[in-house]
Amino acid sequence: MTTLYRNGRIFTADPRPENTWADAFVVDDDTIVFAGSASDAPATGDTVDLQGRLVLPGFTDAHTHLLGMGTALGQLHLTDARSLDEIQARLRDARADAPDVPALWGRGWLFDSVPDGRPTAEMLDAAVSDVPVFLDANDYHSCWVNSAALAELGITRDTPDPLGGSIGRTADGEPDGMLYETAATQFAWAHRDATMTDADRDVAVERVLHAYPAAGVTGVVDMAFDDLALQAFQRALSRRDGELPIRVAAHWFVANTGDPAENLRQVARAAELAVSPEAPWLRIVGIKLVLDGVIDACTAAMRHPYADGSNAEPIWPLEQLAPVVAAADAAGLQVALHAIGDYASEIALDAIEQAAAANGDRPRRHRIEHLEYAAPGTAERMARLGVTASMQPVHSDPAIFANWAAMLGDDRVDRAFAWPEYEDAGTLLAFSTDAPTAPHEALANMYVATTRASALDRAVPPTHPQYALPLDRAIGHATRDAAASVGDGDWRGRIAAGCAADFVVLDADPFATGADALLTARVEQTVVAGRRRHPD
Repeated sequence: MTTLYRNGRIFTADPRPENTWADAFVVDDDTIVFAGSASDAPATGDTVDLQGRLVLPGFTDAHTHLLGMGTALGQLHLTDARSLDEIQARLRDARADAPDVPALWGRGWLFDSVPDGRPTAEMLDAAVSDVPVFLDANDYHSCWVNSAALAELGITRDTPDPLGGSIGRTADGEPDGMLYETAATQFAWAHRDATMTDADRDVAVERVLHAYPAAGVTGVVDMAFDDLALQAFQRALSRRDGELPIRVAAHWFVANTGDPAENLRQVARAAELAVSPEAPWLRIVGIKLVLDGVIDACTAAMRHPYADGSNAEPIWPLEQLAPVVAAADAAGLQVALHAIGDYASEIALDAIEQAAAANGDRPRRHRIEHLEYAAPGTAERMARLGVTASMQPVHSDPAIFANWAAMLGDDRVDRAFAWPEYEDAGTLLAFSTDAPTAPHEALANMYVATTRASALDRAVPPTHPQYALPLDRAIGHATRDAAASVGDGDWRGRIAAGCAADFVVLDADPFATGADALLTARVEQTVVAGRRRHPD
């Protein structure tokens, strides 16, 4: 069955200017077979009049955390709680609304919403003390807990810091209620995973599978897959007769255990799970390594100290990182390296360069995630090595930028989230949201990308507007280039003959009316593999 879609404003995301726009395209089953002028379209069995609507290729969220996002959508939201009083009030209300829950989970709080940026267990105890409270920071690199949660986790003054993380402590050595980096992972999140049931995870997956198509997203790249997530999505596939409403490519999370043999065993596990790229709905494509933390908590590994004189060591020193990257590269796995600080991105590129030297000339497309501050020359080095820059416009939202800037406190702030550097260097630049650290909505992400203004608080002035991108380039990075970031650039992310029939119809045209329309536009229809997935 072929269908002609005509009378539309069709942005194809084809990088050739003469092919960027079309007014018609033809879908045959799950594939686009024509895009161009309606007068040149082949005869079809059916016709859809788009009535002048804007059509875009389906967005690919090139860095997300699916199970975490689905869980977070059911938790107390705190990003817009901009004072301790408001955080405490929301906790009291949440406890009153759910008196029978054994614990309260929230997410999204910002350090500069807390006095002196120093959260304590006592602050949470003042609101809720009878059950454990776990609050993930907006960047999901630390967790703030109350005294009941510390007791539940068995954390005392004698509990050692885990490798790559730390337990916040008072001046006399008592735990203060903050769990940083791997301390959050190994204590709070491990407890969450142990107490969640498969039914809970199934609910989280269903939230994601509804939310993404509604936002115009047709494909995602998960950056923290593990056995629990894999099993949850396999159950979702079974419920849907082997088909999902979005295409899922996943990176297997590899933790630094401190044991070189165990680290390599994790890589071998990912290689066993990796499937043929022809599998369209759920596939393991690589591994994910977290090299450092975040600037907001002064845990990102920097070449020079933070404003307070502190600095952070990398979670993966080069001597431990390089063998893992080399093994993954040899196995044909894509390596995704979280590197927010400039020292971390330098280590990441050193490891990739060593792997290429050890394994010889072979197809590879490794990636660095975030790159919030990277030293001059990083983009050019990435281009030479064929490394993708995976970046998140929503992380530069001015409403959450003040603490980021204060932690650096010098001229490094002027080079924050410098996307044009990667374009100019010829580096593949893939946009994403890193949900749930930021909202998952694709259009709001594009608003920040093309304005450097806030999608969260319109009263906040833009930050670094010189780094804003034209809308066509921003959307290209979030569709065509995001698909290419996992090797799918030849068949996804564009409205062109031979590409998958993954596309989105909007009720407004920000190309015609301006970027503000990105914050009010509604996704009227999302189509994946030729089938309507939203509204479902």
